[in-house]
Amino acid sequence: MFARKVSVRLKPDSLGEFASLIESKILPWLRRQDGFLDLIILALPDSSEVATISFWDREADAQAYNSSGYPEAVQILEQLLDGIPYVKTFKVVSSTFQMLARAREPQAGDLAPDSPAQLGYQSHETSV
Repeated sequence: MFARKVSVRLKPDSLGEFASLIESKILPWLRRQDGFLDLIILALPDSSEVATISFWDREADAQAYNSSGYPEAVQILEQLLDGIPYVKTFKVVSSTFQMLARAREPQAGDLAPDSPAQLGYQSHETSV
């Protein structure tokens, strides 16, 4: 599993519109992409900066999004951004999300799920 983290400063009072555009314009498109798993939006308490973390099944899926959909996503959000987004792609080393993705029906006597595999670490920086 891979994660793409995009961080950027927002113009004042634009967090609500940012989240709305992600939910209404970008997330529906992401859900149709091969390998897309989930998206998390994080914001500083003062709403001056956001980070989105998207989770992808394979690195190739994350990179395909970077070249096909990401430029359009930036264009949709452009009027709300106060700077150039900073993008990094990470290989997920450990996550309880992986266990959800591989979830199975609980069996009688199960006390705890299997521990996640150690996958190693890798990151890629991308400038836009």
